[in-house]
Amino acid sequence: MDPIQRITERAKQTPRTIVLPEGNDPRTWTAARKIADEAIAVPIILGTDGECEQAMNDAGVNNVAGITMICPQSSEKREVYAEEFAKIRAHKGMTVEQAREIMKDVLYYGAMMVRMGDADGGVTGAAHTTGDVMRAAIQAIGMAPGISIVSSIFLMVIPDGRVFSFGDCAIVPDPDAQQLASIAVASAATHKALTNTAPIVAMLSFSTKGSASHPAADKVIEATKLAQAAAPDVAIDGEMQLDAAILESVGSKKAPGSKVAGHANVLVFPDLNAGNIGYKLTQRLANAQAIGPVVQGLAKPFYDLSRGCSADDIVKLSAISSVVASSQE
Repeated sequence: MDPIQRITERAKQTPRTIVLPEGNDPRTWTAARKIADEAIAVPIILGTDGECEQAMNDAGVNNVAGITMICPQSSEKREVYAEEFAKIRAHKGMTVEQAREIMKDVLYYGAMMVRMGDADGGVTGAAHTTGDVMRAAIQAIGMAPGISIVSSIFLMVIPDGRVFSFGDCAIVPDPDAQQLASIAVASAATHKALTNTAPIVAMLSFSTKGSASHPAADKVIEATKLAQAAAPDVAIDGEMQLDAAILESVGSKKAPGSKVAGHANVLVFPDLNAGNIGYKLTQRLANAQAIGPVVQGLAKPFYDLSRGCSADDIVKLSAISSVVASSQE
């Protein structure tokens, strides 16, 4: 079974409530109808009545059974969310009056739903920029314990059936050692949640165990130590070249005694240049399927879509959000 099918089947076992803030987009309604019909999750759509009605008509959706609609501007929860948001942003001078206005925004309202437990996760970005989505998520939901930065993974499905997680390939341009360690720990957790297999994390570099000396390799060495200390129960090792990480014949020679070398299924790239190039090379030359980016590092799942996404992309990320939400309990 394809990994996304496995994730979808797992989501169906315990359907979670997923908020879809972009009720003004027909793709949201097409996706919500499929999510509800297949019992993948329980969808909640945000938007004004007029926006939602127009988008429903454009999508050809005339049955709202199983789909909840909420207008943030008139919702009774808006005041509760505003008061909570003002508390968590008080250090920035936020007042309840200001927060009340902010809660009219579907992104912030949706993120507060997730924070307050009225939704288990969120999927948005079809009609909003990544910056807007991440700003609302970080401010309202906050970071997971021990994680210092929001990052992402791509789930890479190789034609021979192997599944890897590549991080970070989409968000953090040039992480320092502490940020790279956070990316490693978060990537391990995401891999475990999505594949239901133990993560084996390789911290990638052009050097393996001191074979080269350079500040760029030193960053990876330091990040490896920080990640190992932060997640002592997870197999994490580095610095390591790619062939040593995934080929046992090479790993046994270049990093003898390493539990990771030759067996890695989570590949942590040293920066966004390497990560973005790496996942696209794998996708295009190895004909691998790239699922993502899956945002990680937040206390609860709130995922960003490409503005060129399809309704099926929204369905897939909703299934992923549901599975990750279940794994965090």
